[in-house]
Amino acid sequence: MSVDIQLPVLKPTDFASDQDVRWCPGCGDYAILAQMKKVMPTLGIPREKIVFISGIGCSSRFPYYMNTYGMHSIHGRAPAVATGLKAVRPDLNVWVITGDGDGLSIGGNHLMHAIRRNLDINIVLFNNRIYGLTKGQYSPTSPLGKKTKSTPMGAIDNPLNPLSIAIGCEATFVARTIDTEIKHLGEVLKRAAEHPGTAFVEVYQNCNVFNDGAWAYAKERETKADTTLELVHGKPLIFGKNREKGIRLNGMDPEVVELGKGVSEDDLLFHDEKAPEPSLAYLLSRMRFEDGFPEPIGVFRCVEKPQYDDMINEQIETAINERGKGDLDKLFRSGDTWDVA
Repeated sequence: MSVDIQLPVLKPTDFASDQDVRWCPGCGDYAILAQMKKVMPTLGIPREKIVFISGIGCSSRFPYYMNTYGMHSIHGRAPAVATGLKAVRPDLNVWVITGDGDGLSIGGNHLMHAIRRNLDINIVLFNNRIYGLTKGQYSPTSPLGKKTKSTPMGAIDNPLNPLSIAIGCEATFVARTIDTEIKHLGEVLKRAAEHPGTAFVEVYQNCNVFNDGAWAYAKERETKADTTLELVHGKPLIFGKNREKGIRLNGMDPEVVELGKGVSEDDLLFHDEKAPEPSLAYLLSRMRFEDGFPEPIGVFRCVEKPQYDDMINEQIETAINERGKGDLDKLFRSGDTWDVA
């Protein structure tokens, strides 16, 4: 006799923990948290199967505020902790929450290797171009010349581009969204959650205390139509308040053109998020507002490749089948041993 077990229908409020949210009033993190709570019930995954892992920073408070399992880990090491967890518990839905400081400075090495392995986890990087928790030092994404408490004469480090790094590591899912674009943010998080393999999402997030307005050009109603471009698979790259501008290739270089002046939609670059070769996605990641281009938002790349957690567990199963389960005590006592007085 079989018994069907009906799982309770979860709501966004079911994913809210009993902890007071301790971010500055007006912080963009609130919007990301709210959308994450809305996305979670749509996945049909029990809360006890969901884990949020973070490093250190304002964004890394996230696990406290989700009514799931979680860990506030070590600075920059959240991808390493997530790798270990997912490898031994592939049944879990694992999220890494990090920031531009935590993920791209001390955590850059761990982030890179988690992405290249294509572990089935979701990495959300909050990018506010500043160190907020430590009160306003420049971060790896701060622009050249940025004056902060640690760069009073202006930053001289070339800023890192998170998406270019992820695509360079051949991430199988890469996306960008904005904290104030609520619907878009939710859609991107849901697509990331549903992707088999490493999903990397950059969120333009405002720190209204230490770097207010860092992404104003991409967020303000008056400017965002001309400074951002929403990517849609299979569609031409069109933007502008009246959708009168587009992107086409001039040789190997992108250029902005106006439609209707000898240029049609067919002349434009068409987005292909499923292209096996990541060159197009990388080209899109290099388009920057300061260079006269709109900055793409949406899914840059979405392809499927073998997953690290599947392969490592297949190897373990093969080893057990060929050699037996093994005896740890026997292993310790095998080979050369020494008695230490």
